[in-house]
Formats: sequence, structure tokens, C-alpha cells
Amino acid sequence: MVSRERAAQRLRAAAAAGLTACAGVVVFSSIAAAQAPQPLTLKDAEKQALDRNPQVRAGQYAAMAATENIREARSAYFPTAFASFTGAGAMDGTRIAAGGLNNPTILDRMAAGFSWSQLITDFGRTNQLVRSSSLNADAMDKRVDAGKADVLLQVDRAYFDALRAQAVLKVAQQTVEARRLVADQVDALAASELKSGLDVSFAKVNLGEAQLLLVQAQNDVQAAFASLAAALGAPQSTVYQLSDEEMPAQPPDDSGGLVARALRDRPDVLAQRLATESAQSFARAERNLWMPSLSFVGAAGLTPYHELGLTDRYSAAGVNITFPLANGSLYSARHAEAAFRAQAQDQAERDLENRVSRDVTVAWLGARTAYQRLDLTNQLLAQASDALELAQARYNLGLSSIVELTQAQLNKTSAEIAQATARYEFQSRTAALRYQTGELR
Repeated sequence: MVSRERAAQRLRAAAAAGLTACAGVVVFSSIAAAQAPQPLTLKDAEKQALDRNPQVRAGQYAAMAATENIREARSAYFPTAFASFTGAGAMDGTRIAAGGLNNPTILDRMAAGFSWSQLITDFGRTNQLVRSSSLNADAMDKRVDAGKADVLLQVDRAYFDALRAQAVLKVAQQTVEARRLVADQVDALAASELKSGLDVSFAKVNLGEAQLLLVQAQNDVQAAFASLAAALGAPQSTVYQLSDEEMPAQPPDDSGGLVARALRDRPDVLAQRLATESAQSFARAERNLWMPSLSFVGAAGLTPYHELGLTDRYSAAGVNITFPLANGSLYSARHAEAAFRAQAQDQAERDLENRVSRDVTVAWLGARTAYQRLDLTNQLLAQASDALELAQARYNLGLSSIVELTQAQLNKTSAEIAQATARYEFQSRTAALRYQTGELR
């Protein structure tokens, strides 16, 4: 009696699951009909992402801004010129008696002229500033490359996740068809009193579970397409017709060469090294604040209106040498600050190298494990398929119960999902390994 009640409960649950799955199929079909699938390869996806992604554009603008800092620093090598127009008048006998040490006499005049100044040498300060700015601009270019690699990794992962979701959806559809066929056969045998109602209940429960799997797989496909659209920089989700990629080669047996390649080629590592050198050059420039500055200065102009004793034109030139003597330890503090920041950049570089070594090793282990799962899942699927055939034959001959058959069906479905997942998991792990070693760019 109890077993009959449980069977009835499972039958009602299977019916409800079937209705839910049918609704899901209708919704999924309407979405697919509204959006025609767009063909998309991995290379096309990567190109679209680099063209559209705002993170890449923001990095490029930041790099362009850093390039202008080089021009700013180099401007000290070129002469500076100013044009001036001056008019002055004063009462007779006027003298400025307070507020400065300059000549207090004010002469009536109207004049126009220009002055210029040309740096001769500041004993290396400007040179170090230019070098620091150039290294910082190079570091920003490398950060743009690092940003592109981040975008490509997101695209690759989203692309392979979408392929995996589609493969699982195909497995779910085939599972529903296979279990529906078994349910129909058992139902026909029960109508002929060759099988019991309990067998019918188990078969329909299995069909309901397969339909639930189908609904979830449909949802996963739509979610994967939404993630892929976001990685591409598209404003809304799109249904894509994705192309399978060739399987990558087996990962190497040792991670030592991969770590060395990453420390040599990864753009973020190169950017950090350039940033460290830039900070060191800036620290040397701040130290050179204490060095004298030698400049050539000159001025020339016209005075069409002037007091008696002045000429109607003027010109003068000379050399100006500036020696810093005391400024309240301002230059010392600036040099110390720059030196500490350079040391902080050096430590950040060491920390990044340690993290890169760890990340490469972890990615290598993940790729090796995913590669090993390929062959194992193939063997698992072959064994599960053989077991299902035997279970089906035994059940048809009346040598086993429906429980054995349903368990064999479940095992095959799990094996098919594992095989579909292993293929694209290995490709995704390989893309992550290429990113960690600096190859993905």
C-alpha cells in the first residue's frame, strides 16, 4: 500500500515536471524564433571585443595621455618666449618706499617687447624627468596590452561556456527523446499486462527528470549567450551560431618553462618593471633639484613714448645661474618621498613576480587535469553506454527491475554531460594558461 502511494506521488511529480518542461520548450522556441542565430567564430569574437570593449579604449586614452607627459618634460629643452605690453605713469617725485628691494623709481613710458629664456643645463634633472615620463608611457602601453589580454580571456571563457551549454542542451534533448521512448514502451507493455503500473511510474518519473534537465539546459544556454554578449561589448543578448575550435595541444610536463615565459612576456609584469624604472628615474630627478641651473636670458622691445633720457628701443642679454641654498628641507623631502615610492614599486614588482609564478603553476595544473579528464570521460561514456544496453536487454527479458534500467539511464546521461563538459573545460583552461604565460594577446 505504501509503495503504491509513493509511486502515485512520483507519478504526479513527473506530470508536473513534464508540464514545466513543455512550457520551457515553448519559451525557448519563441526566443530562438525571434532571434536568428548569428554565425560567430572565436577569432571574430575576440576582434569584436577588442573593437567594442570600453576598457580597452579607456586604457588607450590613458596611454595617449601618458605620452603627452613626455612632451611636457622635454619642453624644458626648448626656449621660452613672452610678449609684453607695458604702460606706466607716476606723479613727480613718486618713489615706492615699501614692499620690495627693486628700484623704486617709476618712469613714464609706453613700451612693447618680448623676453626669452633658454636652459643651458640643469645637470641632468630634465634628462631624468624625460626618461621617467618615457618609461611611464611605455608602462601604460603595456597595461593596454594587459587590458586586452583580460578582455580576450573573458571572451574565450564566455565562448567556450556557451559551447559547453549548447552541448549539454543537446544531451538533454537526446535524453528526453530516449526516455520518452522507454516510457511509451513500458506504458504499452503495461496496457498488455506485461509490466506493472510501478514500472510505468518509474519510467515517467525518469522522463520528468529529463525534461527538468532540458529546462535547466535551455536556461544555461541563454545565460551563456548573455555573458558572451557582455564580453563582446554588445548592448543586448544575442543568439549565436558558434563554431567549434580545434583541440589545443597537451600541456607540457613541467611548468618551469611556462613560468619563465610568463616572467619574460606577460604585459603586466613588463609594465610593472617599467613603472619601477620610471620611479627610480624620477627619484634621481628629485635628487638633482639641489644642482644649479644655468640659463641664457634676453629681452628686446620698443618704447615709442618715454621720458627724456630713455631711448626708443631696448635690448639686453645675459646668463643666469641659480644655486639652491635653503628651502625648509623641501627638496630633501621630495627626494626622500620619490625614493620611498621607487622602493615601493620595486617591492610591488617582486610581489607580482611571485603571484605570476603561482598563477601559472595553478593554471598549468588545471589544464593538465582537464586534459586527463578527456580520455577518462570518453571511457566513462563508453562503459555507461554498454551498461545501458545490457540493462535494457535484461529488462526486456524480465531479468531485472525498472530500477536497474533507470539507474543505467541516469549513468549514461551523467557520462554524456561529463564528456561534453570536459572538452570545453580543457579549451577554457588552455586559454587561461595562455593568458597566464602572456601568450594570449
